[in-house]
Amino acid sequence: MSASKLVKPSIEYMDSYLDALDEYHAEGRYQFLHREDLKNNFQLYVDILNEGKQYIHKPFADWVEPVPETPLWFVKGNEYIGTLNIRHRLNWHLEKWGGHVNFIIRPTMRGKGFGKKILQKGMPYICYFGIERALFTIDPKAKGAQRILEFCGADYEDTTPETDKFPARKRFWLDCS
Repeated sequence: MSASKLVKPSIEYMDSYLDALDEYHAEGRYQFLHREDLKNNFQLYVDILNEGKQYIHKPFADWVEPVPETPLWFVKGNEYIGTLNIRHRLNWHLEKWGGHVNFIIRPTMRGKGFGKKILQKGMPYICYFGIERALFTIDPKAKGAQRILEFCGADYEDTTPETDKFPARKRFWLDCS
């Protein structure tokens, strides 16, 4: 079987991505993405993702400044494993709750080392965008994500408190130079 790699979103991975979306939905994630809508308009979805204008996965209020973002899909063979999102810069919201980079591995592929691989393989892309120190923010309960960040050399900075609009987040910095 082929090695895992990061690729631009592509229609080639539609079936596997849609299966992963079902897995994400089962854990309460990405509820705003609807399988049938995506299935019927997958090429348009991929085209919008690849424009890199702003993060389209999560609807934000009008008062949040959009930031250019590059999503990369982590695949092995024809199977979608996860997503790495790289935000080209921070705004005030991302400084506290979003960070430069986030990643997610589909539930059926977790615990197999793919979290470490997606981050390690993502480093050249993060550097490409001129990010010398990347901020990651994670749910304080996400012990697996914390282990991955620490394994890759990230340093814990602090934990932002929960507010009426935003959840608490642990913030980590990773030297990318």
